[in-house]
Amino acid sequence: MKKNTLIALVLAVLGAFSRLSAAPQSAKIKVPDKVPSKALPFELEDVRLLDGPFREAMLRDQKYLLGLDADRLLHNFRVTAGLPSTAKPLGGWEDPKGELRGHTVGHYLTALALMSSATGDARFKARGDLIVAELAKVQEAMPAKGFNKGFLSAYPEEFFDRVDKRVQVWAPYYTLHKIMAGLLDMSLHCGNTQALDVVTKMAAWVKFRVDRLTDEQQQAALETEHGGMNEVLANLYAVTGNEDLLKTAFKFNHKKLFDQWAAGVDKLDGLHGNTQFPKVVGAFREYQLTGDKRYLDIASFFWDRVALHRSFVTGGNTNGESFFPIDAFSRNLGPSSTETCNTYNMLKLTRQLFGLEPSAEKMDFYERGLFNHILASQDPATGMVCYYLPLRPGAWKTYSTPDASFWCCVGTGMENHAKYADTVYFHDDASLYVNLFIASELTWKGKGLVVRQETKFPDEDTSRLSIKAQNPVRLALKIRCPSWLAAGMAVTINGKIEPVNAKPGSYASIEREWKSGDTVLVRWPMGLRLEAMPDNPKMVAVLYGPIVLAGDLGREGLTEALRYGPNAPPMNRIPSVAVPVFIGEVKDVLSHIKAAPEQGAPLTFQTSELAQPQDVRLIPLNKAFDQRYTVYWNVQSAAEWRQGVLKDTERKIHQIELFQRTVDVVDLNSAPSEKEHNFQGQNSNQGFYEGKQRVTVKFQSEPNGRVGSLIDIRVVR
Repeated sequence: MKKNTLIALVLAVLGAFSRLSAAPQSAKIKVPDKVPSKALPFELEDVRLLDGPFREAMLRDQKYLLGLDADRLLHNFRVTAGLPSTAKPLGGWEDPKGELRGHTVGHYLTALALMSSATGDARFKARGDLIVAELAKVQEAMPAKGFNKGFLSAYPEEFFDRVDKRVQVWAPYYTLHKIMAGLLDMSLHCGNTQALDVVTKMAAWVKFRVDRLTDEQQQAALETEHGGMNEVLANLYAVTGNEDLLKTAFKFNHKKLFDQWAAGVDKLDGLHGNTQFPKVVGAFREYQLTGDKRYLDIASFFWDRVALHRSFVTGGNTNGESFFPIDAFSRNLGPSSTETCNTYNMLKLTRQLFGLEPSAEKMDFYERGLFNHILASQDPATGMVCYYLPLRPGAWKTYSTPDASFWCCVGTGMENHAKYADTVYFHDDASLYVNLFIASELTWKGKGLVVRQETKFPDEDTSRLSIKAQNPVRLALKIRCPSWLAAGMAVTINGKIEPVNAKPGSYASIEREWKSGDTVLVRWPMGLRLEAMPDNPKMVAVLYGPIVLAGDLGREGLTEALRYGPNAPPMNRIPSVAVPVFIGEVKDVLSHIKAAPEQGAPLTFQTSELAQPQDVRLIPLNKAFDQRYTVYWNVQSAAEWRQGVLKDTERKIHQIELFQRTVDVVDLNSAPSEKEHNFQGQNSNQGFYEGKQRVTVKFQSEPNGRVGSLIDIRVVR
């Protein structure tokens, strides 16, 4: 019997008995936080999702996780260690020649651990245990290949030498962080002691590496993306009590940037976004463990600048993976805007800061990113995920493929859809926070309490909380009163109206003795509203409550080849479609948008006598899966729109006239045409604009080296 067939059989048997298996004990924390949180999350095993869009997304993720071949994931690790492997290599970023190979295994372990806790299904623990056992074999074999003791990776140790020597390499410590975090999560969520042993040996290897460097050399090495090495080492310190790990974590604090953020200086423009987020998540963890307020200042300032000043309406950020000037938002609606990894990390940071000081502002942002970016990033047809959630007008979503993509956002995507339940509820000794309106059931073991939240939010604006209690229990039920409310939040308890004085952007607190059979019905009135670009009040997005609405621009020109996979051509190579413009004044826009619910699509709206050249249908962005869409709309006067149409017409007439005078054309989008004309370029660069190849040529004969742009080469009469 083949090895992978045996593995599949073992997993199937374990799956059949999954519900009979008791959840394993998590690894104990030996070092408590010096700064305790005011509110704590529940363990994933305490919250179960009920039917709704989040559970559906989780089920699709489960299918993908169990469908991946363990031997293929482990192939590059085994080859690096000199162990035999007959598995077919994976593609994309896991290609055997890729410099980020191995990162997916780390995400995969974390996702399996999270899914194990979130479902109680033993198949996920069994798969994780298998991967851990094989990684332990790889780690044991590494010294025979000349690598230092404790080293574990899918590529050689020489990659880290290149980091130290400041020689070009992608991001080996970034990958190492993912692997270490995955192993630690298997220990924490699944009680896997072997995982803790392997990651502890890896940490000793990291200490050996960085202790050889001077402080200046180490800070120079941190110019290479290194993920959240400070976070995972700090977390491992909390589990083991080994203070050397905390000291090693400090060596991954990027002083150049930490000094700026601690001083309240925002110099993020031009920085690669996802390089920064994990550092800050780690800084917050260091604050909790040390009490050094400087780390809190870093995390708080960074969150404020990104969440409140550098994020789009979806909660996503960056364009082309980099931060841009705040006064340039409207010029950064690109095909690679809002990387999904960024929002994954921002929600982690938001969750940390909320626990320290609960606030509706934090949870309003969390909800924005969760509903409009994370939930919107998964394809319901395949379960695959987006790298970017592009905001370019007329954009569409491009999804990964099962075994040939493995972008960073595929890795975080595995995790995203496994942990939806982790922030719905928080608690302190005397309070229960209802943060998110997601169908779920909470079991609060310490209080002998079960709270079941039944809701179809946001399709409906109500949620019903049903309580079962072993004994009557007195506590404050704190329900978020969102900032987007269109009218006052309404609450009834056991059918009787409960006065609520909470203002939007706060929590309504209801303190009483709760007993079995108590029910709380909450209504959050929603309405249409606009949010303008920070730099352009006449470019607006339309929302219904917290939900970003997108204009459905149809499926013109879209094929599966454009919508899936690592080989899908960049969006700027594909001709765009006409994007309607809102005509009139910004203050009048909402009066021209009306509800137009459809079967199975209650949050559907239609513009009326608003848009040109035609009115549009608006749907939630998290339900725009296979069509072109637009989130931001230009608002123009009728005269401005007519002027734009006139200019476009003049341009088209000029193109027709030019075509009529053209004798011959070298089509730069056609290899046969270039060959036929013996076309050759010198001092030229090529790119794409509006779906056509564009060549920029530097004419040396012109003064100052004038630059001209050519769509094609023509011989004209």
